[in-house]
Amino acid sequence: MNLRPLLSVSTWFSVGARRRPEGIYYWVFTPFAVAVGLYVISAATFIIIAPWTLTVLFFSGIAALGFLTTGAFEHSISTRPTVIDIVLALLSVAVGIYFGFQASEIVERIVLLDELTTWNIFFGTLVFVLTLEVTRRSTGLGLTALVLIFVFYNLWGDQLSGVLQHGEIDYAHFIEITVFTTDGIFGLPLRVAATYAFMFVMFGTLLQACKGGEFFFNFAAAIAGRHPGGPAKVAVISSGMYGMVSGSPTSDVVTTGSITIPIMRRLGYRGAHAGAIEVAASTGGSIVPPVLGTAAFIMVDFAGVEYRDIAIAALIPAILYYVSIYSQVHFSSLRLGLGSLSEEQIPRFIATMRNGGLFFVPLIVLTVALLKGYTPTMVGVFGSFTVLVVAMLKSETRIGLLNLFNVLSETCYRMVPVAGACAAAGLVIGGITMTGLAGKFAHVVYGITDAQMLPTLALTAVVTIVLGMGMPTPSAYILAAALMTPILTKLGIPTMGAHMFVLYYAVMSALTPPVAVAAYAASSIAEDNPLYIALLAVKFALAAFIIPFAFIFGPELLMVGAATSILFSLVTAIVGLIVIASAVEGYFTEPLSFFTRIILAIGGLALVAPNILAGGIGFILVTIVLGPPIYKIIYSKYINPS
Repeated sequence: MNLRPLLSVSTWFSVGARRRPEGIYYWVFTPFAVAVGLYVISAATFIIIAPWTLTVLFFSGIAALGFLTTGAFEHSISTRPTVIDIVLALLSVAVGIYFGFQASEIVERIVLLDELTTWNIFFGTLVFVLTLEVTRRSTGLGLTALVLIFVFYNLWGDQLSGVLQHGEIDYAHFIEITVFTTDGIFGLPLRVAATYAFMFVMFGTLLQACKGGEFFFNFAAAIAGRHPGGPAKVAVISSGMYGMVSGSPTSDVVTTGSITIPIMRRLGYRGAHAGAIEVAASTGGSIVPPVLGTAAFIMVDFAGVEYRDIAIAALIPAILYYVSIYSQVHFSSLRLGLGSLSEEQIPRFIATMRNGGLFFVPLIVLTVALLKGYTPTMVGVFGSFTVLVVAMLKSETRIGLLNLFNVLSETCYRMVPVAGACAAAGLVIGGITMTGLAGKFAHVVYGITDAQMLPTLALTAVVTIVLGMGMPTPSAYILAAALMTPILTKLGIPTMGAHMFVLYYAVMSALTPPVAVAAYAASSIAEDNPLYIALLAVKFALAAFIIPFAFIFGPELLMVGAATSILFSLVTAIVGLIVIASAVEGYFTEPLSFFTRIILAIGGLALVAPNILAGGIGFILVTIVLGPPIYKIIYSKYINPS
């Protein structure tokens, strides 16, 4: 028996072949997808419907589309669905029909008192199986295997001994909690996918269809293309802007990376180097307000905080992240002697703004709507409507009714992996609730860290990254938040800080080896080793592994505190991260010695640290090392230019 395929990373984290319906299948799939999309929009905005019913019908429609447009395996037929795919799609529709007719009875029944019928158990089991299969197809075996581990623990954890043992849970009890309540599959994560997430995915899809993504790239090229390492800096800016609206590191890598990576390679960047810059920049887009990503929408209900407050809290960390990446790209380009884009490749700034500057208007509308306190769902609606209005003003960006239908269907197709991951995460959350695993896990963690702040934070970071290997960010965030944030809040960390800490490391799991899904997406474009790309991406995204610790110990970086304190922390952190970038790359105005790099690294970390004494020490160290070359630059450019 050949075990090599089972031991292969690509096997465990590969997904089924994605289909784009053509011919007769287009005219069958697209109307169905449009109908699902219209239902979601209406149910999420103005139709009053029970949350459980909303998520059931959403799952039914999206799962059916998932089976029709995602093959069972990576090398499945990519032109048409198989008989099995059609059967699974019909079963998904049957689930929606059954639960739709039974919705009022199910919503009104008393959990664990009103006995489930045979048909309830049958369709509950069907939902469970369909969830596992759509998750496997859309996200890979990794998340599916993790879900099955939790399922086995739920059903047979009473046979264990020690702190992890729980009471007996029979199969009917398991199905009742995970399917017939809002604590399981049809719980919070899937409800967020059916409302907030859907609206913002539609916003990003619509923006791309109207050539907003093209504008972001041209805008980045116009402002950064002439500088050293121009193509890499363009990748940083454009990928951050696109990732801000896409919310998916992998999607961003595939979309913007298909342009930026080849350009970087043509101008002298190694494939792995180019891929790593794109991966780091694209991944960071998921933590940039005002959109952030699906995980941030889930945080609204999961943490009980306003989305507006999340967006405000995320602003400074996002600035610091991209300042760090941009700085590293700059110093790296100087060290390697890499040039800029040619004049022919750089669009004119005025022409770029004239042709697409209005695409900033939807982002402004999103920001204003958030600050006004509208729900994320309505913010997404406002943003999408604004994109349509802006696009109508120019013939080259205007889209017709057929293209609008295609946007709606494409949104539904893009929601398949999100819905699968959220349904699977809900299954795990239901199990955690039934077994009381969160409290048991806290006991284990406290035993390891002795309830000390720094070790607990470090363990939380590791657990989040491990849980996030090979799975979408929302799933990684949900699982880590369920297990770790109660532990952090018991240590005195504010709810916002605890959840933001977990969110950052959930996002970073997309680029952290050995399983870095964004790096695997980049490897095919960069034509280089995905593991090496991931290792280099970690280097470029180093700030993301530092910043969460900084804002836990210095909440000013989350916009908490007096304005002067916030400004001081922002400035010192920016300077510190630029210094760290210089130390990591070993270059400032000239190559740096090993000893100098160590001093700069210490000084930079001291400046990032939210402590006046540490900041003072950092300032002294940095001034001693970088003061002379900075003075030389100022003297030669401004005092004595001759």
